[in-house]
Amino acid sequence: MTLHGPTHIFVWYRIEGDGDVLRRNMTALLRAVETATGIAGRVLARREDPSTWMEIYEHVVDPAAFERILASLAERHGVAGFARDGRQVERFAALDDVLSPSARRSAN
Repeated sequence: MTLHGPTHIFVWYRIEGDGDVLRRNMTALLRAVETATGIAGRVLARREDPSTWMEIYEHVVDPAAFERILASLAERHGVAGFARDGRQVERFAALDDVLSPSARRSAN
């Protein structure tokens, strides 16, 4: 399938350990990702369960390369170790990029 438009990366996980340390590590990770890729990420916590965090990175042009860099930096900055069941990475795109007639043709 030919992809059209940018990919948006969402990484969610349940945290364990010291949340204050993780916040500091996360700040360093977001800075490092932006320096390495030019993409400014952000992090959210689930309203109903603040132990579930989600990192959001939008407008990623090369998702495979970005994910390799992100995984390496998450390890280097001590973020990956706080994810209780691992970091779940999801890729999304704008509806028009996924559902356009040309995207449907290339999927067949």
